[in-house]
Amino acid sequence: MNITKVVDAKGLACPMPIVKTKKAMNDLESGQVLEIHTTDKGAKNDLTAWAKSGGHELLKHEEENDVFMFWIRKG
Repeated sequence: MNITKVVDAKGLACPMPIVKTKKAMNDLESGQVLEIHTTDKGAKNDLTAWAKSGGHELLKHEEENDVFMFWIRKG
């Protein structure tokens, strides 16, 4: 997977991971992939819903050492 940009939102509470993700996504071209790192436990539901509502594709998500990682392809 080709990652175009990485957003570090670790330590930030809702809604900041979404705010940072949205801002970073605006810099990408359609089809590019954004990687997001966050420690916010609500981010799984938030980012899944946000990606779907924005026409983006949540490619996958993983959890490692209390850090949630998401890969979203811009629609």
